[in-house]
Amino acid sequence: MTTTSAAATTAATVQGTGVVPGVAYAKAVWTRPQPEVALRSDEVPEADREAEAQRLAQAAATVAERLEQRAAQVTGVAAEVLGATAGMARDKGWLKAGTKRVMQGEDATRAAIGATDQFVAMFEKAGGLMAERTTDLKDIRSRVVAELEGQPEPGVPHPDHPFVLLADDLAPADTADLDPELVRALVTSLGGPTSHTSIIARQRGIPCVVAAADLEQVEDGAMVLVDGGTGTMEVEPDAEQAQARAAASAEELERVRAWRGPAATSDGERVDVLANVQHGESARQAAGGQAEGVGLFRTELCFLGRDKEPSVEEQAQIYAEVLAAFPEGKVVTRTLDAGSDKPLAFITQPDEPNPALGVRGVRIASLDPGVLTRQLDALAQAAEQASRPLADTWVMAPMIATPEEAESFAGLVRDRGMKPGVMVEVPSVALQAEQVLAHVDFLSIGTNDLSQYAMAADRMSPSLAGLTDPWQPAVLRLIAMTAAAGQQVGKPVGVCGEAAADPALAAVLVGLGVTSLSMAAGAVPGVGARLAQVSREQCRRAASAASAAASPAQARQAAGEALAG
Repeated sequence: MTTTSAAATTAATVQGTGVVPGVAYAKAVWTRPQPEVALRSDEVPEADREAEAQRLAQAAATVAERLEQRAAQVTGVAAEVLGATAGMARDKGWLKAGTKRVMQGEDATRAAIGATDQFVAMFEKAGGLMAERTTDLKDIRSRVVAELEGQPEPGVPHPDHPFVLLADDLAPADTADLDPELVRALVTSLGGPTSHTSIIARQRGIPCVVAAADLEQVEDGAMVLVDGGTGTMEVEPDAEQAQARAAASAEELERVRAWRGPAATSDGERVDVLANVQHGESARQAAGGQAEGVGLFRTELCFLGRDKEPSVEEQAQIYAEVLAAFPEGKVVTRTLDAGSDKPLAFITQPDEPNPALGVRGVRIASLDPGVLTRQLDALAQAAEQASRPLADTWVMAPMIATPEEAESFAGLVRDRGMKPGVMVEVPSVALQAEQVLAHVDFLSIGTNDLSQYAMAADRMSPSLAGLTDPWQPAVLRLIAMTAAAGQQVGKPVGVCGEAAADPALAAVLVGLGVTSLSMAAGAVPGVGARLAQVSREQCRRAASAASAAASPAQARQAAGEALAG
């Protein structure tokens, strides 16, 4: 595939994976590269090493302070991401490794690079979510090196005109506080549908394409037309046509912003449109928007990075904040989803060669059953604090694989008077959905992991982004199988993976029989507005056409035609 420069007259197309729909037409602007430095080959004199170590520590602290200042100016996911990145700049392990190198004779710049390479190799070996953190680490390294060398920080430039941002990859800190009025679209050569870039772009409503082939051939300043729905970017397209498409997309965006809910198809079929949240603050922000409740409350944030397991009382206080944010709405809590890719300091876990297939999710209970039972006790206590009926407290477990596991978990939940459910992430649960539903009251499909396990492709691998595309017909058929089992016994089946945030795919999921959709709060209006445009029958036709397709691209096209008819 080839692309053209800004001087070309014939448009060429770059193809990637669309993760946030929308059309934008503007100049392409590349991110600032990491600083180029001439590394010293001589050793730092022993008498100067202590001062050099202090220089490294001060540069890391300065970078952390800048990130913390940016975090204080934003809210929600952006603030969380910037805060977490600042925490990495202050990481004692990384600084200790860098200081050790300085005391062995390396200057601060070489030590920062060497320490980062050391941690990157370790995280890449771990795989899964740990491997994704390498982008964050490299970002911190580049910022610290720039500070040490007296150069501008790498990352996103700030021109005074609208632009399409191009990058090999974007660190979370680069995407967290982007201004959608200036950054009209994001296109990266790396990344995947569940990367931080995709999630934050979706939260901020910025059209986004990842895993774009041959992106490096597009020159800075070229006029480009990005379609985040189809995953395409045209270089130097016909200006009049491009402007017309971008204007139509802008009109659609205004219609989305005007949508107020509740969510329903054009013929009145109600669909629960819910939010994914991490804590009380994000739940309150979701409650201030159009979300009708919480379809996924991720509880692991109160466990990760802790030397000791939080007490039942402490957990209950955290959970009660989320429950209280929607006093009348549905709130679905997912029990601890941690494991070898998100290690817990207070549990000794095995060293696993493939963490994604190892002891994670509900399987943690095999190492310490008390972690799960104490969390369930805390949830029951939280419901009481938030004045919610226990029978209306929905709790689900991640990484369930068999009906027996579902039965065991359901018993623990029912013993405390709450409503049990399980995540459908492992294909075996979709294949045995009817047997699993004999033991639980609801199912929630995690499309991110279901795609990963169904397609045997790491969802964090940019080169495999096409395989983990949630439009994969095989994944849609697993969803259809699960939803059909729910309809047969009259129990709800929701989707809480990032697939639910794609308005067209949301309509397909409704057509497959899914009863609720949960997503980043910022994506709720787009999904609700799209559902209001189509009938239940159109959704069914789109679902049938997409499931019968041979590829994700064909599934998108077939569904689009059905929804337009």
